[in-house]
Amino acid sequence: MSEWNEADLRAEVRTWLEENWDPNRGLVEWRNILADSGWGMPTWPSAWYGRDLPVGLGPVVEEAFRDFGAIGVARSGVRMLVAATLLEHGSDLHKSKFLRRILTGEDTWCQLFSEPGSGSDLAGLTTRAEFQGNQWVVSGQKVWSTSAHKADWGVLLARTDWDAHKHAGLSYFVIDMSQPGVEARPLQQMNGYASFNEVFMTEATVPPDMLVGETGQGWQIATTTLMHERRNADALRQWGRPDAGGKGQIYEEEAAEIATVMEPYRWYPQRAGRVDLILKRARDTGKLDDPVVRQEIAKLLTMSKSAEWTARRARAAQELGRPQGPEGSLGKLASSHVARAAAQVHTMLSGSDAMLAGEDGAEDGLIAEILLSVPATSIAGGTDEIQRNIISERVLKMPKENRVDTGRPFSEVRKNTVG
Repeated sequence: MSEWNEADLRAEVRTWLEENWDPNRGLVEWRNILADSGWGMPTWPSAWYGRDLPVGLGPVVEEAFRDFGAIGVARSGVRMLVAATLLEHGSDLHKSKFLRRILTGEDTWCQLFSEPGSGSDLAGLTTRAEFQGNQWVVSGQKVWSTSAHKADWGVLLARTDWDAHKHAGLSYFVIDMSQPGVEARPLQQMNGYASFNEVFMTEATVPPDMLVGETGQGWQIATTTLMHERRNADALRQWGRPDAGGKGQIYEEEAAEIATVMEPYRWYPQRAGRVDLILKRARDTGKLDDPVVRQEIAKLLTMSKSAEWTARRARAAQELGRPQGPEGSLGKLASSHVARAAAQVHTMLSGSDAMLAGEDGAEDGLIAEILLSVPATSIAGGTDEIQRNIISERVLKMPKENRVDTGRPFSEVRKNTVG
């Protein structure tokens, strides 16, 4: 059907599900059927497990699956970032080797971008990839890589040309995480979790056909990955909710998968500030009638609603197939402000008990976890300072800051170093 209306699309999806859905199938078996049918990712190209639907109709299919009670493809955040990147920039080999196993959830992925001296200034990274003999040889260190210690594959940004300027000297690879030259070490966080890893690569190898795009195109390709990162946060949260009423083998397998994949993200609601707890805490502590507290709560809830509407604008643009505008940076900065304001209100409500962990603390230590986790919102995914720069330059059209590295070979630029 060349043109769809929503009613016809819903009807066709339901008919297909009635003919094919079986909750007693295995999870991987079912997802292979989805891949073959194109209904798992219907907005993808028909040549690669999709049905060529307009982006705006994707949510219609997802809603039809939910209404029917059927499970979709695997949607952990990094998997979908990799899939979107390979669809746009990967070779046919990359797509045939990886896309199906991404959709079935058989392969686990991690992202190897940030380094100890190159987080916000990502293009300043110094992990080196050199072509030796018939393969790429990679040495360097990455950090803040979620679930890298469990990953089968990683998407890697490395420097292949030290004489080009820093953005032009980067290349993008797919790397086998199971090889001897790769070591992932979980990092213990101050809130008690260990969601991230530092990854050491010591003469790790990458076959030439695992270069994505051409040498020197790494920054352009990594930008695609990062563009999809924030867009997929909501998809990850939605996917991470198993069907509460489903019975059968497939639901049990999905619940086990979700428990494993979502483990690193259990503290993410806390880093957002848990605005949902504020009114309950105000009532429980007897401070809801305090005029100062009420004023701070009112400001917080107003900020939170504004941030929610900004996020909806970004999602609506995505569903219409529009390129990402300033909403991404505005939304990221807004969420950071909301989280910090929520931490301040939690402190007002709980007093010194807010810093106590365990059963002696407010909400059995949950408030302390919130206060320890909130600072991450101002750092992860681009610091507040970076977002302000983006907004000032690209939205407000203010002049760019002077840069000493513009147009200079990276070998001549002062490096970001730690230690």
